[in-house]
Amino acid sequence: MTLIEYVSLPFLLIGAFFFLAGTLGLLRFPDVYTRLHALTKADNIGLGFIIFGLSLQADSFVVVGKLILIWLLVLLSGSSVAHLVAKSALEKGIRLWKS
Repeated sequence: MTLIEYVSLPFLLIGAFFFLAGTLGLLRFPDVYTRLHALTKADNIGLGFIIFGLSLQADSFVVVGKLILIWLLVLLSGSSVAHLVAKSALEKGIRLWKS
């Protein structure tokens, strides 16, 4: 392995950890709203770490630009879909979880 691969490996592992945490939140949290929050936050942060780790290994700035564009599109679509799901849940009368 090269030095760049050693430097980028922690970012890729941290990103994978955030994806795992988001998946666990999706499976474990009690209602749709907390599940959406866990999934969108953790996945967006996890993807950011993975994009950064991959950007360190990229051959050109064009590839880095494409990776950043992918991340921005996922941020935009993830938040939009989470909003639509939460709005639909509210309209159907799904209540917030209370301890």
